[in-house]
Formats: sequence, C-alpha cells, structure tokens
Amino acid sequence: MKKLILVICLLITSHLSLGAGDIQLLKAPVNLEDKKSLQRGARNFVNYCLNCHSASYMRYNQLQLIGLSEETIKKDLLFTSDKIGNPMSISMDAVDAKKWFGAPPPNLTVTARSRGADWIYSYLRSFYRDPSREMGWNNAVYKNSAMPHILWELQGEQILDQKTKKLSLKVPGKLSTKDYNQFVGDITNYMVFMAEPNQQKRKQIGYYVLAFLLLLLVLAINLKKEYWKDIK
Repeated sequence: MKKLILVICLLITSHLSLGAGDIQLLKAPVNLEDKKSLQRGARNFVNYCLNCHSASYMRYNQLQLIGLSEETIKKDLLFTSDKIGNPMSISMDAVDAKKWFGAPPPNLTVTARSRGADWIYSYLRSFYRDPSREMGWNNAVYKNSAMPHILWELQGEQILDQKTKKLSLKVPGKLSTKDYNQFVGDITNYMVFMAEPNQQKRKQIGYYVLAFLLLLLVLAINLKKEYWKDIK
C-alpha cells in the first residue's frame, strides 16, 4: 500500500511539473465574473488560436453565456462555420498539420483543465528567440514546443539568459508589456470558461444545495429534540 501511494504521488508530481522547465509559473488573472475579459478573450482566441487549433467540444452559441448576442457572434466570430450551433472546429487536415509543425496542434477545449490556467498564461508569455530551432522560436515553459510564436508581433522578441533562466524583451512589439499580458490573460480567462462553460451555474446550484442541506440539518436537530425531550 505504501509503495502504491508513493507511485501515485510521483505520477501526480510529474504531471504537474510536465513541461514547466526551470521557470516558475505565473499566476493567471482568471475571473469568470469579468464578462468583458471573457468577450475579449473569445475574440482573441478566434482570431489567433482557432486558425490551427480546434475547440470542437465547444459550440459558438455557448458564447451567449458570456454576454455576446447571437448577432454579434455571427458577425464577428463565426469565421469557420455557417451555423451558430456548430462546434468551434477548423478545416486544417491533421496529416498536413503534422507535416508542417511536426505534430498536429492539440484540441484546446479542455486544456485549461488538463494543464491549468497558470500554465497557459505562462506559456503564452514565455516564447523567446532560438536560432537552433527550425522556426526560430522556443518556449521556456514547454521546451522545444512545435508551436511557433504567433503573437510575436504583439509581444516582440524575447531572449533567454541561459544562466539565470530569465527572459528579457529584446525587440518591443506592437503592444506594451502590460497590454500584452492583459491580452494573453484574456485568452487564458476565456479558455478556463471554455473548458467548463456552465461552471458558474454549477457553483451557484451548489450554494443552493448547501443552503438547503443546512436548513434540513436545523430541522433534523429540532425534530430529534422533540422526539427525545421526555426521555432522560
């Protein structure tokens, strides 16, 4: 039993540290109550991520949960489909993707649950120039990632100090560091929502259930006292 527990702990630890390298993960600014952030994140995700990555377990009409109207979704976000009820899929062929990138881009629908919000946020901020790589980029969080830095024009070019393992901005991008961090923060926030669109509703129902159980507990205690009041 002790050996089994030890193996399980090692597996959990290795899973949590997978791809993290020597960089400490940054805290992602996740706030599912911030509808504006979720809306910006959805826009950023569709414009920059949905070209290569699919999110086929998510449907466009679920974006109405973050305050977007059906008309807005159709006008501004419905580029890869003609129906709002369709999943957020892509037309890229998996065989071609493997040929171009070395591995087909993964489905991102539940990445926030498998990797964690902090990992996504840190990953999108940790690309740096690496001439030894075919595409000229590497990532301090996920070493030798097949994904090119598609946001480099916004962030700029970073370099990695091999001794200190710290990143520094060499060439500024179109966005300031603060604005870029907010940009990827919004994407991360949206991906957390996308991984479980009904999370807020589930939590709300949970509060009602706990309140009901608390009320039931009070009634049960009073009922017990009533039954046993004449017994000493």
